[in-house]
Amino acid sequence: MNIYRKKFIWKLLLLVVAVTIGVGSLFYTSRLVRQIKEEERKKIEHWAEATRLVASQENDDILNFLVSLIEENSTVPVILTDDQGNITSTLNLDSARVSDQQYVNHQLRKMKDKGDVIEFTFGESSKNYIYYRDSTILTKLIYYPYVQLAVIVLFITIAYMAFSMARTAEQNQVWVGMSKETAHQLGTPTSSLSGWAELLKMNMPDSTLPDELARDVERLEKITDRFSKIGSRPELTRESLQEVISGSLDYLRSRSSSRVEFRVVDRSDDGNITVPLNVSLFEWVLENLIKNSIDAMNGVGEITITITRQGGFAIIDVQDTGKGIHKSAWKNIFKPGYTTKQRGWGLGLSLAKRIIEIYHKGKIFVRHSEPGNGSCIRIVMPAGK
Repeated sequence: MNIYRKKFIWKLLLLVVAVTIGVGSLFYTSRLVRQIKEEERKKIEHWAEATRLVASQENDDILNFLVSLIEENSTVPVILTDDQGNITSTLNLDSARVSDQQYVNHQLRKMKDKGDVIEFTFGESSKNYIYYRDSTILTKLIYYPYVQLAVIVLFITIAYMAFSMARTAEQNQVWVGMSKETAHQLGTPTSSLSGWAELLKMNMPDSTLPDELARDVERLEKITDRFSKIGSRPELTRESLQEVISGSLDYLRSRSSSRVEFRVVDRSDDGNITVPLNVSLFEWVLENLIKNSIDAMNGVGEITITITRQGGFAIIDVQDTGKGIHKSAWKNIFKPGYTTKQRGWGLGLSLAKRIIEIYHKGKIFVRHSEPGNGSCIRIVMPAGK
């Protein structure tokens, strides 16, 4: 199981735990709300009974007790009406607006729509109705878990973004440090090899060996230059895309198996698309893609590079006849450390993505791939008009 599969499982487990906590909180709160609603209804029923008894009792002690019972309701909004629907009394409405008849009528309509009503009688025939709605405390309690969940989600989102930014910054520092150190370490042996190549050329003027060695030394110098550019903004110049691709293929073709066939399909109108790029870094991208394709084909197959222009963009498709990539891994292949090979750090495609998207403001992605039927990686570069 690779590291990205493990991370996905951990994220899934955390999501399940978060959902479980959220559902549990909502369930518990809804149960509590039902209990409080029942208690509030009982309180209003007691209030109605006390109101009825106040009207019929003459004993001062009983009267005082009933009045105190009525006054205990200090949270549940209540409106009392007679049998004609006229409002006779209100309780626990907005004190600043209770004198506004429109406000009171509006509150009554809301209570009637909700359907919470208690009927009682004064004396033998006078019917009265008590309408009420949830108390402020109960209303707050109903919405509290949703607010709580929203705050938790917001906090988790901000924390995740902060950690991601910190992790990205840390990775960038590692990239830059490793690249600079690699460039430094390559510098000395490359200079030495350059001297040996010149010496061989002087002593073996008729041999092709010094020339081939010089080409490899030149390649090492270019690699050293590439690593030194990581972490700093490279200079972009407008170059012919066809010429850059052709130069890269010439070098790779001479150092690849003869059983690997390279094809270039140019679908541009004039055969000369110029784009702003850093040649050294862009060649690095092509080499990584082509070497991955050769590995995927086990050194036998066909690699086709198609060049197209669409509007203000240049499109390069690198297609092979290799083993292909499962769709679930399309995004992961560009992440640092992802590799299906026994050897290697899994940094090639991650570097390619960084070079294309950060330095050249382009896009690189898997256009299509299917296990057993090869892959096609697409690069989109801004070319201008």
